[in-house]
Amino acid sequence: MATADLIMYSDFISIYNSIHMKHQILKYIILGFIATSAVSCNDYLNILPKGQKMPVTYADFEPLLRDEYTVHHTRTTQSTILLNDRFVSSANLNYYRLWDANYFWRENSDRIELNNADEDTYYQSYASISTCNLIIANGDKMTESSEQQRKELVATAKVIRALNYYILANYYAATYDAATSASLKSVPLILSADVGAPHTQVSIEELYQFMISEIANSLPDLPTTGLTVLHPGQGAAHALLARIYLQMGNYPLALQQAEKALSINDKLFNWLNYHEQNKSRIESPLDYTLKETPVDHSYVENYYFRHGNDASSYRTTEYALRVDRASGFEDGDAKFLSRWKLRTVGPDTYYTSTMTGYHNLQGLTTVEVYLIKAEALARSGKVDEALTALNAVRKTRILADKYADLQTSDAAQAIKWIQRTKQNELIFSIMPFADIRRLNKEDTYKRTFNKTEVGANYQLSPTSHLWIMPIPQGALDNPGNGNIEQNVSK
Repeated sequence: MATADLIMYSDFISIYNSIHMKHQILKYIILGFIATSAVSCNDYLNILPKGQKMPVTYADFEPLLRDEYTVHHTRTTQSTILLNDRFVSSANLNYYRLWDANYFWRENSDRIELNNADEDTYYQSYASISTCNLIIANGDKMTESSEQQRKELVATAKVIRALNYYILANYYAATYDAATSASLKSVPLILSADVGAPHTQVSIEELYQFMISEIANSLPDLPTTGLTVLHPGQGAAHALLARIYLQMGNYPLALQQAEKALSINDKLFNWLNYHEQNKSRIESPLDYTLKETPVDHSYVENYYFRHGNDASSYRTTEYALRVDRASGFEDGDAKFLSRWKLRTVGPDTYYTSTMTGYHNLQGLTTVEVYLIKAEALARSGKVDEALTALNAVRKTRILADKYADLQTSDAAQAIKWIQRTKQNELIFSIMPFADIRRLNKEDTYKRTFNKTEVGANYQLSPTSHLWIMPIPQGALDNPGNGNIEQNVSK
């Protein structure tokens, strides 16, 4: 096959988007067709525009990591709904039965069956992984590039791949527990872009060790900051390691990695200044004019940008908040006040989004790292230092007339304060769900959710099976060259 003609990435995307999400995982590794010798030239021409061939040069491969919809986009819709972090209308609850099951904590619902209507988190993550696999597999074959460029691109892809696996592990499998993680299944570990390559559904322990090794091995080849905000550099890698170690309960290493990340970028956005500059609009109760979000690609807190709730190809508002969820923000939280406003439409009252644009909901940011550092310090008994890190964040969020340093000598109380800020700062990402699952293992922090809706009481216990999302039935029925077991009963 000649290599003079080049496949354009837009052609791949159109091919990718034409495949139905319910088919087997490995159909989402269609990008692998362009790099594997297992497919003949005639097979290539069956799926690609005639006259176009496979990528060869660094300049061909590098743009693959710039596609925001395929590589840098993950919804975690059901975890957000389970937490009741967003307002969902009765019309949507009536239409989306899986949403209803999670929103009302219906333990008897068969979410495995209902999940056929909502498989995006699974397949979107593996689509991103497939692109990373393609680049990693071809790292030493790219032409017209320096060795440093090739190594850097491969290292970047490895960090993104690890982040995808973190999301998958904390959505579709039990939370990490040293006592059980070697025996419990996680998700399929796919390392090849070849559509026919075998894969294994590894244990939770194996997947976590893979992520750690993947990132650690990438660090020497990463620049301090990435080529773009879509290319994680060393700061993002250290931030992701800090997140992983915190999830594992390894607080010394979480602290070490957090400090390394903050040594690269420790900037915090000043929401007090933003609130002051937009005060008249923010405080006008009937002004619902949408303002461009500052939490975009250029946000000073970014290590790595990743889209969340909606497609990355267009600007969007954030989810609306339930009134009871909005009450969980601190009084005088300028970031909250700048993003949502109370509104009543017909029978529904909620906090509607007042910002539009591209939101870094699933990426890596300095504020998360500050709060990882704070918890790691509190866990080691350094409560004063933990509160210094927490208050550093709060000083850029809480209006001056409402602000006071939080002070305590009680590590448990400090961690609860840290978690309050973290749940609010990272709302709509995977992290509130991951953190609550982690903390539900500890009597001091485990939490039972309660609510009353239309005269009925609902409860979500810390031991409920609802804390694990079911792997899509389509993946179980069409596992490709491997076997997949469901991780939850229903």
